[in-house]
Amino acid sequence: MNLRRGVTFALGSVLLVSAAQLGMRWSMSRLPSPEQWLSAHIDLTAIAVVLAAIFAYALSMLCWLAALRDLPLGRAYSLLSISYALVYLAAASLPLFNEHFSLSKSLGVALVILGVITINSRPARAPEFRSAP
Repeated sequence: MNLRRGVTFALGSVLLVSAAQLGMRWSMSRLPSPEQWLSAHIDLTAIAVVLAAIFAYALSMLCWLAALRDLPLGRAYSLLSISYALVYLAAASLPLFNEHFSLSKSLGVALVILGVITINSRPARAPEFRSAP
């Protein structure tokens, strides 16, 4: 098991899935509702961003699979929570998303990050394998 490599892949997955979420949000706010897709003007830039976001999701899944090879599931899964914080912080910080900070959301994000730190602060133990009797 290579923990450093596992964390690197897990964080890569987090960054890719966060970018994909933000790309999807940006695109869907610029596209008409699905029932209007055949009759309305379609923003080709928004379509390109949706496709890039889908690609980012696919790469994120590959990174996640690589991370699972080297990290205990509890540790790896907790790292995915960082994406909730990243998406919230980016959406509230960047004007193009028109989201706002709030005390309750910020407190929730702080608790998520505190949980990730708590789960990952102890060194990971090597799994114990027992032979069959």
